[in-house]
Amino acid sequence: MIKLLPDNVANQIAAGEVVQRPASVVKELMENAVDAGAMQINLVIKDAGRTLIQVADSGSGMSDTDARMAFERHATSKIADIRDLDSIKTFGFRGEALASIAAVAEVELKTRLKTDDLGVRLLISASKVLSSEPVQCASGSSFSVKNLFYNIPARRKFLKTDASELKQIISEFQRVAICNPNVEFIFHNNGAQLYNLSASNLKQRLAGIFGKNIANSLIDVNIETSIVKVTGFIGKADKAKKTLGEQFFFVNNRFFRSPYLQKAVYKAYEQLLPSDMHPSFFLFLDVNPADIDVNRHPQKTEVKFENEQAIWQILNAVVRESLSKYAVAPSIIFDMEDAPDIPVLERNTQVTKPEITIDNEYNPFKTTNSGRRKSEQFDGWEQFYDDFNKQSGTFDTSIYSHEPEQKNVFENDTQKKRFLQIKDRYIATPVKSGLMLIDIRRAHQRILFEEFVRLFQTDSVVSSQKQLFPETVELSPSDSMLIRSVWSDLEKMGFDIRNFDNCIMFHAFPAGLEKANAKNIIDEILLNIKDDYNNSVWDVHEILALSLAKSESVKKCGFLTDVEMEYLVNKLFACKMPDIDAEGKPTISIIEIERFFPN
Repeated sequence: MIKLLPDNVANQIAAGEVVQRPASVVKELMENAVDAGAMQINLVIKDAGRTLIQVADSGSGMSDTDARMAFERHATSKIADIRDLDSIKTFGFRGEALASIAAVAEVELKTRLKTDDLGVRLLISASKVLSSEPVQCASGSSFSVKNLFYNIPARRKFLKTDASELKQIISEFQRVAICNPNVEFIFHNNGAQLYNLSASNLKQRLAGIFGKNIANSLIDVNIETSIVKVTGFIGKADKAKKTLGEQFFFVNNRFFRSPYLQKAVYKAYEQLLPSDMHPSFFLFLDVNPADIDVNRHPQKTEVKFENEQAIWQILNAVVRESLSKYAVAPSIIFDMEDAPDIPVLERNTQVTKPEITIDNEYNPFKTTNSGRRKSEQFDGWEQFYDDFNKQSGTFDTSIYSHEPEQKNVFENDTQKKRFLQIKDRYIATPVKSGLMLIDIRRAHQRILFEEFVRLFQTDSVVSSQKQLFPETVELSPSDSMLIRSVWSDLEKMGFDIRNFDNCIMFHAFPAGLEKANAKNIIDEILLNIKDDYNNSVWDVHEILALSLAKSESVKKCGFLTDVEMEYLVNKLFACKMPDIDAEGKPTISIIEIERFFPN
């Protein structure tokens, strides 16, 4: 009844844990390149990894025998016995990655040792070696993974859109690049270069990945204790963003996730940020390898600390301290040219108590013979005090002796208002069952959302309004790529957008959105794309419609006239789904008044 699984079946099962999507392949190959001592790594992607994933490195390379052995299950050069598990400092060590990748794709490997004249070229498909031959190639290794999941159609079918899969690949690329600033990284996607990161220090590496502006928003973190050493950077509170993506933990130069430790960082920002804002942090924890367990997850993104509670306290304290140092640091350099010259006291100089002369007879309101007060400072108030004296020090309070005049809210009974605005946020209107409350902001968002969706469903192009001075929004290379994925749809909406060195320039806005804030629009689009709205349920048009509706809906509407309130209510109930906004939150609520006054 019990049988041993064939190697190809066992590898495919392992691939289900190790190779979940193209980004998993990128992660494993780039980490192997770093472990091989590479100082230059090139990543090439086509069709979000479906067609090609290529990682070429300048590492140590492999011999013919090692190249074959690397694709066997549990073959590794990182550990030799069980004791090595307590001192792991490399990325990979289980020897499952290459075997799993070769089980679900077509793999080509070219590799050469620096001491050899010729390298070896291996072709493997579905765990079977198709060919092995000598080849002239550069020293190091070059892995080409083609047609990922070609032999598992169900897995390939359930991959997400190219934009979503590429976003995951960029995230894995960033994690490896951040913790290895001394290594040069180059990233090409469909022939276009996304990143060209030269070897540098950590701050320059972060600027190369997330844009030059981030360098001015970072606060240095550096503390060493007997338990853990914490280094890196945290972001200033005023530079926090609505979107996640700039939160990184590394332990012994390995990226990991920890909601528990993340709370320690967020707790330090608790009094500085709203609940919907996210600070940036790039924190490196250096601990004894024997005090952590990195073998808890197939993708090695979860780590167990022996002193987790103590590390939480240390992390929270060091972030608080760094924020406080930044807060009290002087931000103004004063000009000392006209500063008073304060003499330096000699050692034997006797210090005397300063004497103060007080005029007990001084009265600032006392007038002189010329009718003027001694102090000219109060001339502007002269008439006030003169009138006060004439009334013998009493005020006329007769204006408070009667109640203010009451005015009827309505002109007459036949012209009563149908709508009443409450707190600049709600509209109240009577209905059969009681009183209906309408959230103005959410109602406006629902109206805009359906109007934008309707525009996308038509073939007509929206007219544009040119801007006298184009608005420019600087983005990181990854965010710029995500925006380019919806470029044609934005142009159909009436936007005239151009790209220059990861800067998005808005030359025209759709008619009616001339006063739109370009940065708010971009932030909302990125927020929705990064939150994985672009899956099988949401399409790109709905993402853009939601982003535009959220960015352009009223935040504070102020006072609305009766006509404006009636127009908004009529537009809302002309929508397909008037009871919820574009994010599914309720727009209306009905209060049944009779419930409060039972018979």
